Amino acid sequence: MSLAYLNGNYQPLDQTQVSVMDRGFLFGDGVYEVIPVYAKKPFRLSEHLQRLQTCLSSIRITNPYSDAEWASIIERIIASADSNDQQVYLQVTRGVSPVRNHAFPVDVKPTVLVMSDPLLPPDTALFASGVTAVSAADFRWLRCDIKATSLLANCLLRQIAVDAGCAETVLLRDGILTEGAASNIFAVKDGVLLAPQKNHLMLPGITYDVILEIVAARGIPHVVRDISEAEVHDADELLMTSSTREVLPIVRLDDRPVGDGRPGAMARTLAAAYQDFKRTVMYRQA
Repeated sequence: MSLAYLNGNYQPLDQTQVSVMDRGFLFGDGVYEVIPVYAKKPFRLSEHLQRLQTCLSSIRITNPYSDAEWASIIERIIASADSNDQQVYLQVTRGVSPVRNHAFPVDVKPTVLVMSDPLLPPDTALFASGVTAVSAADFRWLRCDIKATSLLANCLLRQIAVDAGCAETVLLRDGILTEGAASNIFAVKDGVLLAPQKNHLMLPGITYDVILEIVAARGIPHVVRDISEAEVHDADELLMTSSTREVLPIVRLDDRPVGDGRPGAMARTLAAAYQDFKRTVMYRQA
């Protein structure tokens, strides 16, 4: 049986409970990480833990564990699950406060949750046909680089896509591409991959980094810079990436075709390169 970890205890997820006075429940006062696991091995664990540390420091929560302690907890959660490929979710909130008050409570211990779900690869048919998306104004807060548990804005933006029967919402702020509601977005123009630059308005995704490593290693032309709304709508290709969706071509945006309305050359190249990266790096096969 797959276990969950809560504040030092390993137990079935359906028996895991937190107090209603936890600030994560009351205020969304916490951060989280999602770590892909391939063949029972967490992918880029140190990078995920570094991002966790950065986010905890940003909201002034002391990291409750060392990297070695985190690794031990995560290893046990992975081992308890049946799936070889998983996504480990970990969450740290400020903890349980005796009263509901916006100000940080004194002398409270963070609440730590770790659990796992199977990591299922995207349907290959989605890549063959491409997916559709809609665009919307990015009305989230100004610290999107913090992987905060307060995701109401992301949920609302993601629901715009769901209501339209689309796979994702492409977010634009003041005429500039930021990311997707739950993914990173890349554009392609004249054979050049365009990547939004990391700043406080987007989450620095681990898969985003992998894509940039792949194009650099293979000599694929690419530029990291601000991408205008006009460039998004005029792109030859649009791609969405995440650890669960990998690399998917967006073939229609706002009910208009992207390029010729079919997955393009860059999408095919990067999808194949990503699968090769999975085989040789994530699964460590020769």
